[in-house]
Amino acid sequence: MNDISPAAPAASGAPAGFRWFGALLRPWIRLRRVPEDVHALLPDDDRPTVYVIERHGLSDALILERACVEAGLPSPWAAADRLPIKRRHAIVSLSPRPRLFRRTRPTRSETLSHLADAVRAHAELDVRIVPVSIFVGRAPARESGWFSVLFSENWVVVGRFRRLLALLLNGRDTVVQFAAPVSLRELAVPEADSERGVRKLQRILRVHFRRIRAAVIGPDLSHRRTLIDSVVNAAPVQQAIDANANKEGIPRDKATAKARGFAWEIAADQSHLVVRSASFLLTALWEKIYRGIRMNHFDKLREVVPGHEVIFVPCHRSTTDDAVLPYLLYRNGLPVPHIAAGVNLNLPLIGPILRRGGAFFLRRSFSDPFYSTVFREYMSQLISRGISLMYFIEGGRSRTGRMLDSRGGLLSMTLRSFLRQPDRPVVFQPVYIGYEKIMEGESYAGELSGKPKEKESWGGLIRSLGALRRNYGAVTVNFGEALFLTPLLDEIAPDWREATADPEAKPQWLKSAVDSLGERILVNINRAAHANPINLLALTILATPKHAIAEADLVAQLDLCKALLTDVPYSDRVTVATLSAPEIIAYGEQMQWIRRVAHPLGDVLTVDEKPGILLSYFGNNIAHLFATASWVACCFNNNRRLARASILRLGRLVYPFIQSELFLPWSEAEFGERIQATIEFFQARGLLSTVEGTDGRILERGPGQSNSAFRLRVLAQTLMPAIERYYIGLALLVKNGPHALSAGELETLCHQTAQRLSLLHEMNAPEFFDKALFRGFIQKLRERRVVSADGDGKLVFDAGLETVTKDARVILSREIRHGILKLTPEAKAELGRVDDGDGE
Repeated sequence: MNDISPAAPAASGAPAGFRWFGALLRPWIRLRRVPEDVHALLPDDDRPTVYVIERHGLSDALILERACVEAGLPSPWAAADRLPIKRRHAIVSLSPRPRLFRRTRPTRSETLSHLADAVRAHAELDVRIVPVSIFVGRAPARESGWFSVLFSENWVVVGRFRRLLALLLNGRDTVVQFAAPVSLRELAVPEADSERGVRKLQRILRVHFRRIRAAVIGPDLSHRRTLIDSVVNAAPVQQAIDANANKEGIPRDKATAKARGFAWEIAADQSHLVVRSASFLLTALWEKIYRGIRMNHFDKLREVVPGHEVIFVPCHRSTTDDAVLPYLLYRNGLPVPHIAAGVNLNLPLIGPILRRGGAFFLRRSFSDPFYSTVFREYMSQLISRGISLMYFIEGGRSRTGRMLDSRGGLLSMTLRSFLRQPDRPVVFQPVYIGYEKIMEGESYAGELSGKPKEKESWGGLIRSLGALRRNYGAVTVNFGEALFLTPLLDEIAPDWREATADPEAKPQWLKSAVDSLGERILVNINRAAHANPINLLALTILATPKHAIAEADLVAQLDLCKALLTDVPYSDRVTVATLSAPEIIAYGEQMQWIRRVAHPLGDVLTVDEKPGILLSYFGNNIAHLFATASWVACCFNNNRRLARASILRLGRLVYPFIQSELFLPWSEAEFGERIQATIEFFQARGLLSTVEGTDGRILERGPGQSNSAFRLRVLAQTLMPAIERYYIGLALLVKNGPHALSAGELETLCHQTAQRLSLLHEMNAPEFFDKALFRGFIQKLRERRVVSADGDGKLVFDAGLETVTKDARVILSREIRHGILKLTPEAKAELGRVDDGDGE
């Protein structure tokens, strides 16, 4: 959108009285045009032009005339001179002017009818129809005052006095949205008669205006009670009521009241007044605690929204995610979605406010089929009404900074709702939200070390207010590539349309579709990551043995990381900090993440123990961006020379596991291509070279004390903990033998071994012994058929696993390998002690 200064417009040919009213209103109105380049949408055209607006009114005509003149378009009065019929202006309103003695509402526009007759009578004639949407007070500025919220744009047709108040209070935030022109000849003339053609054109225009209004201010929200009645009266809920009454032996009225109680507990009660008020409060809050909220690729989202049911699926890093994304959508002209929130947030006073902001509440467990049916029906009602949704598919906030596996509950309900009403296309919009500091950092570190998660309460809320005195740096919100549901279902289950006949259908392919959709969403979130200064500092400094690095080395490593993201891009939606390496270091000091130690031979930058644990969280946010480079660097950690073919062979072996853990987007073949591109990058930078006489087959790095070897060692640490975790799992399997451990027992042993190893080797990355990562690794081993379960649930494998374990010596140092092997017998004995205790 383009802010237009309130300079006096050029002469437009409008009557003197009209111009007088325009001059009177001018100081109260400031226009923003959509799109920015109106001429690209409406180039010069020999055809006469007619502007169509949604509602009749003097103010809308004044606003349209001014927008056209300031944009360099034909004024409605100037355009009228070229019309084939006699008109004072070239404006048509779909809602006609109210007249005192008119009892019936006309079904078609007389102006459009006369124009259609003229076009029908002259074969060479056509008229260009330009729809224009006008919104007064869509997003008033913070300084416009609280009272202005009462007179913001909505779906209600208001009278002249209310419109005047809206202009006086919110006129400085007026949006004029032009649409692509349509041909009157193409739409109206082909019909059998003019009246039918004009009615068809008006229907198309009304649908267009409703779609634009829904995209700009949100759908027309029915009263909450009406929505709940629709949920309870729906056939699936009625069947669930009968089943519950029979199962519990209670009257049907009581079961109906129970269903209604579920619906009241769930349903949002979104209020435009509360949403607008919250936008004022959040603007003040964000200005206080953040150094700005930046947004990228929003233009791609704006192209997707019209005509689609949009499901926003952001990553979940902080409690502020729930507010940051809706706030940005609203302040940039899109409606606030209905947001899924845990019922634990439905606290007294807080819960009702969240409901009016668009939150609907869900229980952590859907074990009760009665509750599950009501909730699924509520979701279906929202989707059928075109209300956008927002939920987190990870099921909870990430404690390590990495993406979590998707939880399929809400995705499954969304797919089943779509199957019931597949007419409205559904699109999932992945969103990456990146922070430089989070309020929950200390609690996350505590939970990973074994402390219980603190439950939401008023006491916790009051204690968290102290965090508002700190500054949390900048926030970056990147919109990833959207996922359209219909093409995805066509790919996964070509016969999915057969399931639409049964509203309660749960086809066999549903689980695989949900799993595939969840994985693709997470992959696309990662493909829209932002490498901010704190992420880059974390990956670099925490990769050094004592979390300390000379300033010159840090500058060189940061430059290397930024060059890698630029020259071998992860995706076209990844963004990188614009600060130079010295500026990144200064910013990290300012944010109190790193500390400078002065020294005569050169300053050293270091991280203290407690900030180091928290800083690992931010390094994990972008670890996937460096996965390929880190793999190549890992191969030279213990090898001065290595065959290119060995790097590719071992890469193909390990890729399925790091792909699953980091949600990487490439196939194994594509990963091989990225390895080749990364090797070429390292060669261009002097980090690797080819051995003479080997035709490029053998690569080598510099000696261990060289700067190039140091750069590679630092890069290798991004992926090295994962390789060490994999070796722990494989070593435990081989050491204990087949038929000895179940998947759960192996997960426990891996967790305990990694925990102890981190103590012995001073590893302070909490995710190193995260049980969820070991669980995913074991699951991937089973999917790849490396291991399988016998009749007793114990894991079995063949001798080939030992060969894979031996390959680890190429990557892992002798110290780490021997340390892991030394711990495994103790871990087996420990498991025996745990089992004995459980048995007692």
